Amino acid sequence: MDEVLRTDDVVLIAAIEPLLSAENIRFFVADAHMSGLGFSVGIAPRRLLVHEDDASRARRLLTEAGYGAELRPEKPRA
Repeated sequence: MDEVLRTDDVVLIAAIEPLLSAENIRFFVADAHMSGLGFSVGIAPRRLLVHEDDASRARRLLTEAGYGAELRPEKPRA
């Protein structure tokens, strides 16, 4: 899995999830329930993880949708 985005903005995550789903891009939102463990907003941001086979397509989709500035730096491939 590749981390393509990290944010404490639940509205941003809510906007991105349907975009990825509509394109059949496999993803997982990690740390979505950390606030229930007593962490406050900002301490444990949500991480959007995308299957490595879909990472390039997800980044392109999110950039075209105007979320490019929110993306994490791309990891170099071995």
